[in-house]
Amino acid sequence: MNVSDKLKSLSIDRSASPTASGRWRVAAVGALVIAAGAVAWALVGRGAPPSGDGAKPAIASPALVTTAPQAGAPRPRGGLVASGYVVARRSATVSVDITGRLTDVMFEEGAVVEKGQILARLDDDLARYDLQLASGRLQSASAAIAALKAQMIEADAQRQRAEKLVQTGAVSAAAFDAAVSRVNSLTAQYQAAMADARVAQTATDRQNEFVERHIIRAPFAGVIIAKNAQAGEILSPSAGGGEFTRTGVATLVDMASLEVEVDVNEGQIADIKAGQSATIVLDAYPDWQIAGEVIAIIPTANRDRATIQVRVGFKERDERVLPQMAAKVTFDRSAN
Repeated sequence: MNVSDKLKSLSIDRSASPTASGRWRVAAVGALVIAAGAVAWALVGRGAPPSGDGAKPAIASPALVTTAPQAGAPRPRGGLVASGYVVARRSATVSVDITGRLTDVMFEEGAVVEKGQILARLDDDLARYDLQLASGRLQSASAAIAALKAQMIEADAQRQRAEKLVQTGAVSAAAFDAAVSRVNSLTAQYQAAMADARVAQTATDRQNEFVERHIIRAPFAGVIIAKNAQAGEILSPSAGGGEFTRTGVATLVDMASLEVEVDVNEGQIADIKAGQSATIVLDAYPDWQIAGEVIAIIPTANRDRATIQVRVGFKERDERVLPQMAAKVTFDRSAN
């Protein structure tokens, strides 16, 4: 068999008639098509108008149901939302202005303190010795003044007698001049003693103040949030002694001065004004809405972020609000 015969054997003979099974399949498909058309005609015919004028059936659309707002129901108020943190407007690191060893610490974290309350003490033994020395000098100066005052009284009496006697010639003029000179000398000594006493008083007051500075007091009422030193450590106004020298003993926060600082985009700052109502939501309490108001808009912009800082205050104080908490503030646009 050559190549041509092989190719002919692979061709399909289209002259052959279809088998019986093939005719049955074609008839079944045709019946299904006819049945589907009948069903479609029946469904369309039900929607046709009874007048039979050939109008096409209208396609029904779903109805839009609107509900009227109930009287007195609160309407949601949208507004500008900004993120920020709770900060204390009044916060301080309580430190010392002298160098000394800490001997007593009389507080713990979370303690509520009043203004002027003693928080800690430094070793003041040497300072008290110097105070005693200054007080002794003041007492000595006071005693010298008392002695000179008595001598001045006696010298003045002698001068008066000498003045009377010189008029009668009982004593010489030289004796009278000596009495006057003694009075003048004692007066000068008295004035010098008074000056010494004032110096001694000033030294005593200064040393007394120096002793007082060994006592660390709360500068205002608030809550201690950090304990920065322990008894036995050295405190100094500056950490000149290295990392082992403390500069502060505690961090004090006035909880009544808590507020929220947020950054608002420059393009939206026109929608905010001082006194505007706002709603504060803390990330720690997402379901708690706190009433607030704008305290101030800081009159400068951050050119790196194109934002302006806004201070928002709390209308009511709550113990759950803590410094450095993350918060979101929604400004009431209806207030504009």
